[in-house]
Amino acid sequence: MSALGSFIWSIADQLRGPYRPNQYGNVILPLTILRRLDCILEPDRETVRALAAKYDNPNRLKIEVKKATGRPFYNISNYSFANLLADADGLADNLADYIDRFSPDVDVFQYFDFKKEILALEKAGLLREVITSFRAVNLHPDVVSNADMGDAFEYIIRKFNEAANETSGDHYTPRDAIRLLVDLLFAEKDADLTEADIVRSLYDPTAGTGGMLALAEEHLLAQNPGAKLRLYGQEYNPQSYAICKSDLLAKGHDATNIAFGNTLTDDTFKGRQFDFCMSNPPYGVDWKQYAKAVTKERDEAGPYGRFAPGLPATSDGQMLFLLHLVHKMRAPEDGGGRAGIVMNGSPLFNGAAESGPSNIRKWLLENDLVDAIVALPTNMFFNTGIATYIWILDNTKHPDRKGLVQLIDGTSFWTKMRKSLGSKGREISDADRARAVELYSDFTDADPDYSKVLRTDEFGYWTVTVERPLLDESGNPVVDRKGKPKPDTKKRDTENVPFTYGGSTTGVAGKVEVIRAYFDAEVKPHVSDAWIDWSKVKTGYEIPFTRHFYKYVPPRPLAEIDADLEKQVAKILELLREVEQ
Repeated sequence: MSALGSFIWSIADQLRGPYRPNQYGNVILPLTILRRLDCILEPDRETVRALAAKYDNPNRLKIEVKKATGRPFYNISNYSFANLLADADGLADNLADYIDRFSPDVDVFQYFDFKKEILALEKAGLLREVITSFRAVNLHPDVVSNADMGDAFEYIIRKFNEAANETSGDHYTPRDAIRLLVDLLFAEKDADLTEADIVRSLYDPTAGTGGMLALAEEHLLAQNPGAKLRLYGQEYNPQSYAICKSDLLAKGHDATNIAFGNTLTDDTFKGRQFDFCMSNPPYGVDWKQYAKAVTKERDEAGPYGRFAPGLPATSDGQMLFLLHLVHKMRAPEDGGGRAGIVMNGSPLFNGAAESGPSNIRKWLLENDLVDAIVALPTNMFFNTGIATYIWILDNTKHPDRKGLVQLIDGTSFWTKMRKSLGSKGREISDADRARAVELYSDFTDADPDYSKVLRTDEFGYWTVTVERPLLDESGNPVVDRKGKPKPDTKKRDTENVPFTYGGSTTGVAGKVEVIRAYFDAEVKPHVSDAWIDWSKVKTGYEIPFTRHFYKYVPPRPLAEIDADLEKQVAKILELLREVEQ
């Protein structure tokens, strides 16, 4: 638990009565952001006010402030937490003035509709008390690190959402999961990332409160303090967007790189590509309301649009974000890009051959974009206990990894938490994370119990329609005008034929030969009158992750099972006797 978050949340007790618990966050979150920025601005406040008196043009003022303070944002109000309480009668107006006089790129408070909250607090007689409490908290980065501040925000959001009976997992991802994703994302490029004064870009289309961006930057700077990571993100939840943007402002980043909006319907970084991309999109979320806009974009953008390979079912939009990330990876001719995305199990196998999901997998695998997939432990996330996976994508694979996909079973790499947080009862320790990254690095030499390296064509198959003749009352086949037997639709069946059946390595090229070999060996001996309808053959791709790591466990001896049953029956009979008495 975040001690700072707990302390800040305790301030919310002052709101009890006029505010319901599920409304506390509307006050606490923006005031925490405001106090954080206030502490950062305080040392140079007089310098900035003097520059504001000299330069009317906001653009010129921003340049001069950056020169003088090193910060990309400013506030030119005469008020701050240092003097807001001096004018008791004008507190509400002065606080509103303070918020209004931030530089134009600090738009975070409007996403909380905070001026409305100021008036509500004033009306309830709570404004002075709350401002006094926040004034007593020093949130300067020298006192509260960026990591601790992030933990505090996440704690506050979780408490807020628990009170509102909402899912906190919609807004942020556990840091242990992010750290593993970041380590895997940077693993292939770590040598490049140690070069002096390198500049790289990182993009998260589902930025949330900015946890992924923050931890990726932390990882890079730990390796190379002279490196620069330009952070970009988009977020559609107003509060999360405001927190993410203010967090980057506090760290000196260009806040205009964080955009508000729905990534699926409005790509605010259209035409931009990045060195690294990462995302934890919502699982199983219905995108029916966006289907018209997404389909329109797919049709108008043509073969090079972000959704060209296919569209998943409208009941689950995860794979739309997967396609979006691939579209955002820097082109191979410009140095290439890598992406990491956390998803549940359905994108591995959902959808029959030539369905939207299958076609997306086909496009990814045939273009050799899937580098590795890591199965995470269950009960890892705050709002779900289901199986989750990290996909690592790369459009400029290392020569040793070309044409191959690594599957890593990390389901047993976890440590039990002392106290569960929602559905999260397990965490990935530093040792667990190091083990997964080592398997990735060892690649073909990795422990085969936990790592499998497969050719991309090993995930492909053909769905073949097998027909049998329609028989008349005499048991003879019914034929059409050309003398060909008519199929009996009630006996129609399908078979999935792997590209690699019989050890074939020809993939799609050997389609007819492989299907015939399968049919002759697996079907014909059982139904001699069957035939293949070649006009209905479909191509599909799936990634049956668990099948590759399945370990046969023999059943217990029958005598042992009988003994257990006898014990249970004896217990039941004993209970029945007690009831009868």
